[in-house]
Amino acid sequence: MSKAFQKFINVAPGGAKKKENHKQEKRAVKKERAAYFDNIKAEKKKAYLEAKANRTFFDENKRGIKATSAAPVSNTSRASTTKAFNPSIKNTSSRTAPKKQFDETAKYNPAAGRKSFFKTKDTIAKEKEEHFATYTVRDNSPKGLNSTAKPAPAPTKPTAAKAATTPKQITQQRTPRVQKPFVAPAALNKPVNVAKKAMDAEMPLNKYIAHCGVCSRRDAVAIIKQGKITVGKTIATEPGYKVLPTDIIKLDGKIITPQNNLVYILLNKPKDFLTTADDPQGRKTVMDLIGNATPERVYPIGRLDRNTTGVLLFTNDGDLAQKLTHPKHGVKKIYEVRLDKPLTKTDAEKILAGIQLEDGLIIPDALAFVDNTDRSLIGIEIHSGRNRIVRRIFEHMGYDVRNLDRVMFANLTKKNVERGRYRFLNEKEIRSLKFLNSSKTDNTNSN
Repeated sequence: MSKAFQKFINVAPGGAKKKENHKQEKRAVKKERAAYFDNIKAEKKKAYLEAKANRTFFDENKRGIKATSAAPVSNTSRASTTKAFNPSIKNTSSRTAPKKQFDETAKYNPAAGRKSFFKTKDTIAKEKEEHFATYTVRDNSPKGLNSTAKPAPAPTKPTAAKAATTPKQITQQRTPRVQKPFVAPAALNKPVNVAKKAMDAEMPLNKYIAHCGVCSRRDAVAIIKQGKITVGKTIATEPGYKVLPTDIIKLDGKIITPQNNLVYILLNKPKDFLTTADDPQGRKTVMDLIGNATPERVYPIGRLDRNTTGVLLFTNDGDLAQKLTHPKHGVKKIYEVRLDKPLTKTDAEKILAGIQLEDGLIIPDALAFVDNTDRSLIGIEIHSGRNRIVRRIFEHMGYDVRNLDRVMFANLTKKNVERGRYRFLNEKEIRSLKFLNSSKTDNTNSN
């Protein structure tokens, strides 16, 4: 993948977050391994102590000592036991264990037979039955020895009401599926309250309308020329008319005032939604997706075709909307394009050199393959805001655009935002948008 598009097209979690998750997984695996080997060591130690106790038990029985249990015997007690049966050895230890008395009845008697200290097979089998009758292993758990399993419920006969409802009757009674009404998704975070200072100086009329949250400056020019704006009792026809703080501005007879709270929303637009605030034909628009995200009146910045997906920004900040849509600011846009056939190297070089369309020359900023094994998946960077410009570039070269996804707009990506969902911009993102390409604009103005 080309380095120019790898960080924009990849929508996986951030590097730091991914690294931390990987560390946590490694720690968890390490803990599980340690616990597993600790359990094995404990079991081996337990088995060793039991075997040691049994060997001691059997050795004492062979010598004729009547032991009551096969408990582990310490070295001190074993030594004292050995000395008790050898009269020639004197016990010089100050701490002597109690002597075990020799049981004469344990000797072999041909008439009565020898008294056995070992359990018979029948005794062991009986103890096993009693032991396993007291507990049951818990379902799906290797450590459920102390839990009691509930007996399975006895099978019950179906009632008359249930028996009357056969599978065939159920399929016949099933009602047709009714399509659920569209519900706007919830926001991923909370909006950042950005306050705007009240107007205390003269302002162009189109800028004033944009600050009122009606539309962008460019669309405000068309509204003014249509004669929908009145200043006082006079119809305004000049977009550059200087509005005073004391003027009363009306749109279609309704007073409009600048908004104080600025809102910035980023949407990951899906297909089959129009990028418009209102559609007279009643089709689905992007305004349906953000729902009741904010009481302020916001509008989309720029346009995406009905079948184009990706990053779309909403705001009621007229200054920012003007900056992001005007070509002189050079706002960067990156698209992921899926073509009907692989793009040849010759056509890619022609596109980079510039293509003459019906509305003028267009030169992309960058063009690269997203995946070297799939030449039909292209990444293209462009700053032009012309209508359907990306589709028209490839259609001019004889390609059909199957899918078009905007993966970046003004340094904003759809990372961690699912298709059809939206989120509010944070303070850092808002600040970067306001100062985006400011040095480039200053150089242009100075020249």
